Amino acid sequence: MRRYTTLALTLLLMTLRAYSQSGFSIELKQNSRTEQQTKDQLERLLRTYDIKQWIFTKSILIDDTAIPHSHPVLTLSTRHIKDDELLLSTFIHEQFHWWASGNNEGTRQSIAELRGLFPTVPVGAPEGAVDENSSYLHLVVCYLEYRAIRELLGEFKSRQIMEFWATDHYTWIYRTVLEKPREISTVLFKYKLLPVTQR
Repeated sequence: MRRYTTLALTLLLMTLRAYSQSGFSIELKQNSRTEQQTKDQLERLLRTYDIKQWIFTKSILIDDTAIPHSHPVLTLSTRHIKDDELLLSTFIHEQFHWWASGNNEGTRQSIAELRGLFPTVPVGAPEGAVDENSSYLHLVVCYLEYRAIRELLGEFKSRQIMEFWATDHYTWIYRTVLEKPREISTVLFKYKLLPVTQR
């Protein structure tokens, strides 16, 4: 009897997790082998990690030739096909762009306050984003990414991921997130941009 109870509970938990991560539309741009592998990888990650609180769009495109971006459709590359944690971090990063755009007033107010904290930000790769406003926006998005990854993978692993990004792209932004997390968090909390404050 105990064995059947354990089996039933296990099946129920699996069903609940699958249900909570269902409803995604994942399209492939070229329908290549690497795009299919990345799709399989992402679907496995969605089954493995409970990230429903950070899902703000369920339409996903995977494109061999793309640089990951959030709009108009969340688009992932196949670059991290051999690194689950970097793909997960990238996916969550792009989801937070949707969160920021869906909370436009809080994002605008946060950026205005971050301008006071960080009067000068880099523009252009590798240190900054495409323009000044985007660099400030990425302070918001990259901090939220760090916070979510820390909750999922722990402090040590999340720092490793952020330190990798800090040598890869948005290098000043990721370094600043690691060096000034409390300051950034205080601003985002003030304007209700931390998703946990909304649930």
